[in-house]
Amino acid sequence: MAYPPDHGIYTNAVFRLVLVLVGVSLLGYTVGPPLYWRLKGNSTGQVSCPSCVCDCSSEDLFSVPLEIVNSSIGDCGKNDPDMNEEMEKDLVALLSEELSLLKAVANDTMEHTKALMMDTRKAYSHYQKEAEKCSAGVEACEEARERAERELAAELKLSALWEKRAREHGWTDNRRRAHSRS
Repeated sequence: MAYPPDHGIYTNAVFRLVLVLVGVSLLGYTVGPPLYWRLKGNSTGQVSCPSCVCDCSSEDLFSVPLEIVNSSIGDCGKNDPDMNEEMEKDLVALLSEELSLLKAVANDTMEHTKALMMDTRKAYSHYQKEAEKCSAGVEACEEARERAERELAAELKLSALWEKRAREHGWTDNRRRAHSRS
């Protein structure tokens, strides 16, 4: 079945239309909600952040006055004693607490690593001893095999010598005759 000559034109146009619609949808999805909330906030005249009053002339530049923190968060956490205690700490205390926590975590990790290293060394030592035992066993078996081969060779020579002497004195092997007849 042959396609009409203008089939490629319609396919390309439909593909481009779908591509443009997907692009517009993605643009609306990413830009739409922030734009909507910005326009809604300005129409009512509300300001999302209260103005801050800061006295930056104090010598401690890294501490934040408690009034500014409390004014920015409102009534949230005023009755919580743990929150109040945390908010009253200064930056140096918070950083030193963070460093002590990191040091404790690092020490725990180091102890765990040392314990794993000790276990690894014990396992290595155990397997090395087992390998040495195995090597000694293989060596003993090899020596026993070589000794057995030497003894077998000596026995075969001795048997051949006795058989030769027996033949010289007239002995004949009846078993060999029975095998040759069958």
